[in-house]
Amino acid sequence: MSIRRLSTSTLTEQTRYATMSTGTTIPFDINYLVIAGGGAGGDTRSTGGGGGGGAGGYRCSVSGESSGGGASAESPINNTGLETYTLTVGGGGAVGANGSPSIFGSVSTVGGGQGGTRGGTGFAGGSGGGGGRDTRSGGAGTSNEGFAGGTSDASQGGGGGGAGEVGNTNGIGDGGDGVQSSITGSATFRAGGGGGGRNPNPGGAGGGGTGADENVSSGTAGATNTGSGGGGSYDAAENAGAGGSGVVIFRVPTGKPVSFSGGVTQSSAVDGADTVYTVTATSTTAETVSIG
Repeated sequence: MSIRRLSTSTLTEQTRYATMSTGTTIPFDINYLVIAGGGAGGDTRSTGGGGGGGAGGYRCSVSGESSGGGASAESPINNTGLETYTLTVGGGGAVGANGSPSIFGSVSTVGGGQGGTRGGTGFAGGSGGGGGRDTRSGGAGTSNEGFAGGTSDASQGGGGGGAGEVGNTNGIGDGGDGVQSSITGSATFRAGGGGGGRNPNPGGAGGGGTGADENVSSGTAGATNTGSGGGGSYDAAENAGAGGSGVVIFRVPTGKPVSFSGGVTQSSAVDGADTVYTVTATSTTAETVSIG
């Protein structure tokens, strides 16, 4: 008796037919990048350098890439049918505040820590804020999301921590670098720490704000939708920069149904076999996306 072997294409067609006829859905993975809002730079309100703001927490599931704080990529979300996920894009911290969390389903990230004021330590967060002038330590980062802020020296603020690097210290004050991801199909750094104030210390790669330059300019804000920290101030005339807003990015196989609630601002683009959705704002903390 002869045995008839089915080709791969025939098996694929039979699987597709069985799926259509039974109404079941073949599971698929959802890769994601979730970044919280960045912390504001430290606002001194008197002569002295404020610390740079820390970047928002950074979690990524893309194979071969990294999450924040030196962690490896996480496991993607396995979608087994029509499922609804909570969706929140964290705002950047206004001056004097940490950033806000970003959420995609069970994946939640911590807002970046604000930079320290003169004589104050940096605040803890996804990545920690840099210490304020007078040799103060930076705030701690969150495990698997970001790094700590840098220690200040006697005259200028420490750099805010980035998702990919500790904020710089000992009179350098540059923000820590962010992490590069190609989840959209284009390699891009995000979640850099803000630079400390007094000298125009640069923010870290990925959008960190620049620290205030003594008697010249204020600290600049972290870049929008990168979760980067704001630059620290120098005095009441050279103010700190706000943190940059966060972002949620995810990929699903093209053709899979995706439906957002009304308060979601998003865009989409096809990359290879997937469609990439970039969510840049949510109007409430109760927004959702249904997938599958």
